[in-house]
Amino acid sequence: MTKDRPQMILSDLTWSAVSALSPDTPVVIPVAALEQHGHHLPLFTDSILLGEIVRRISPQFSDRALFAPLLWLGNSHHHLDFPGTLSAAPRLYLDLLHGLAENFIHHGFRRIVFLNGHGGNDVPGRQTVFELRQRYRQRDDLLFLFATYWNLGSEVRADFAQTEMGHACEWETSMMLRIDPSKVGNYAAAPSVPPGNPFLPAARGWITGERSAAGHIGSPQEATAAKGEALLETFSTGAAAFLERVIAWDGHSWNG
Repeated sequence: MTKDRPQMILSDLTWSAVSALSPDTPVVIPVAALEQHGHHLPLFTDSILLGEIVRRISPQFSDRALFAPLLWLGNSHHHLDFPGTLSAAPRLYLDLLHGLAENFIHHGFRRIVFLNGHGGNDVPGRQTVFELRQRYRQRDDLLFLFATYWNLGSEVRADFAQTEMGHACEWETSMMLRIDPSKVGNYAAAPSVPPGNPFLPAARGWITGERSAAGHIGSPQEATAAKGEALLETFSTGAAAFLERVIAWDGHSWNG
């Protein structure tokens, strides 16, 4: 990295370097979790996976986007029956995200992007950006976004057993096999636990233990490191393309 292209990692910068940034610099706040991932994956899986996505894309935005440290505490109350899970309650978590965005707005930034790596963060995350927009409804120069990384990629390959993200599933297990197989336990012995909700299209309140005694949802036994690399490449490419759209926004209009 050359001297005229500053390293845009918030924790590495001085306050004066942050002050010198354009207010239109997108601020990326990665949010994940520390929670149970079945018998075969570590508690930090969501944070490890999102951290890898950020590691892969951040060099492309070395002088164009500011990356905050990954927030490992998520909304994981539905996993609390499994020891080791740490969670912020939904309302508390919403307030935490809201406060982080407020900090950056106070510092003058106008494009706030929460990049998410845990399904349980989705509802409070969406509520956060909704509430922020209502609070600052007179300012059309602000952009508030909450995006989950696995929704930003294209279709997965036909040889995958799963067509959607589960939990400690084929997708997550494959990515962990690619990143650090030493952290992956006996996934081959894990039975398939189908996703879904028999009351669709209604949203249903649920806890993990009523869906899966082991804690995983999906087909981890189908995982391979090669699939993991394909997924990481797909999701990293999607996340990078998404940030390019944020950078290209004209600063005022609905469509950009």
